[in-house]
Amino acid sequence: MGKKSTKENKNIYQQAREDVGMTRADVEDATGGVLSASIVEKIESGKKVAEPEDVIRMAEVYRKPELCNYFCTRECPIGRKYVPEVETIHDLPQITMELLSNLNALNRDKDRIIDIAADGQITVDEREDFEAFRAHLSEMSLAIETLKLWVDRELS
Repeated sequence: MGKKSTKENKNIYQQAREDVGMTRADVEDATGGVLSASIVEKIESGKKVAEPEDVIRMAEVYRKPELCNYFCTRECPIGRKYVPEVETIHDLPQITMELLSNLNALNRDKDRIIDIAADGQITVDEREDFEAFRAHLSEMSLAIETLKLWVDRELS
């Protein structure tokens, strides 16, 4: 049995492991040695940057798919640009309401977007409306990503 950590500023990976009551040795056992206790310690102490495969394994073992979103939005240059960061996974009714609210916003924008897209160009006078549409798409993307993480967590 491993010793209990007294470190106050734990990173997300250590916190996730401790939340499920696992030791680093437990993680090594759960991954068949693929993710060794020493690798986990290095990731948790910041001595090693987690590899995507490491994060996927931790997310599966801890049943915390949000670790993948964290990695993508905080540690991956491509993810920082293209993946929406999910800070909190709410309950299903709230996620559903956020998704429906975003769908309604996009539906309200539909006719204007059709007008803008009809000629294949975004003119100066259309730019503000198109930027608002893009903002609604980003909000929709976040709502979808949150729902996906909620489902992944529930199915794990």
